[in-house]
Amino acid sequence: MIVEQLNLIDFRNYTTADVSLAAGTNVFVGRNGQGKTNLAEAIAYLATLGSHRVSGDAPLVRSGADAAFVRTRLAHGDRRVTLEIQISKRGANKARVGGAPVRTSELPRYAQVVLFAPEDLQIVRGDPSARRRFVDQLLIQRSPRMSAVLGDYERVLKQRTALLKSARARGIRGDALSTLDVWDDKLVTLGAQIIDARASMTAALEEPVSLSYAQIAGADHRPELEWASSVRGFDPDDGSEEARGGGAGTTVELFRAALAARRTDELDRGLTLVGPHRDDLTLRVRALPVRGYASHGESWSVALALRLASAELLRADSLIGDPVVILDDVFAELDADRRGRLAGIVAGYEQVIVTAAVEADIPVALRGRTVRIEAGTIRSVEDD
Repeated sequence: MIVEQLNLIDFRNYTTADVSLAAGTNVFVGRNGQGKTNLAEAIAYLATLGSHRVSGDAPLVRSGADAAFVRTRLAHGDRRVTLEIQISKRGANKARVGGAPVRTSELPRYAQVVLFAPEDLQIVRGDPSARRRFVDQLLIQRSPRMSAVLGDYERVLKQRTALLKSARARGIRGDALSTLDVWDDKLVTLGAQIIDARASMTAALEEPVSLSYAQIAGADHRPELEWASSVRGFDPDDGSEEARGGGAGTTVELFRAALAARRTDELDRGLTLVGPHRDDLTLRVRALPVRGYASHGESWSVALALRLASAELLRADSLIGDPVVILDDVFAELDADRRGRLAGIVAGYEQVIVTAAVEADIPVALRGRTVRIEAGTIRSVEDD
């Protein structure tokens, strides 16, 4: 897959932007804060329906505007398709494919992107929400229908939690809150799909992560991945990094049993304490949790390996060619060895987009069309 043209209106710091890209490597160069990452973020948004920097859409809309517009022309071999999305500061987003209105969840069927960024270190060192977001964005690209499932789950979770808070304020306990059963059914139906999809994704990632880690680190530290699920006994509140085995049964059965077991605690605290919103991806190297034990270099290698493994999974499954690989200010964070190894791995993809404040940080293997950016304006485009 190739991004041939990108057009923005009121996206981040761009009033308007229009840039042509080429197959191979494209480099966005400019001082920090000029808008390099914003271009990369716009491309990735079409594939993941989310930002790698913020959890909500409002920051993507330029100050003073009500909506941002991202339009791109993609090449899938000899076929061309135009994708458009209106990102609204308030209200629902709107999407078009080839000029025809579609649900926004349809866009990842046409666009696949893997983006590496300094924020990726938070996947391995940050709180569980960063790891859940990483897995969910990959899920959406591999199975676009999961976007609707995840969105519906979030809505049900908010309604159920609001009911628990109301019951707590009114002093309602136990079986007196019969309406909770209705929300339990909806939560379990949607949540079980998410839990099973995440567990399957984790299993699919393990081998390519191990191979990618060895390529990046130049050593085999036996990276391991395990999905820690609250319906199987994992509790993020106890400070443990480890998953627990839990009982036997289907995910639906375990989810229902876990909700029943925690109902008193949930009513006491006014919170939904069981479900995929409480789960985590456990990462280990050398049989130790990455978070808290791995060195800076090991942590970076795990983060890069997760992204490289994602690209390999998408490439293996894809009917539209390679995913676009975006390296957003990554080389400034890496030592010379990791720079060279990473460049050698990604150079074989159909299209690679690199952002950098210092052009000299970019390995020679990844020099190509250069787009120079200043204060939200495309200043020049040069072919190497």
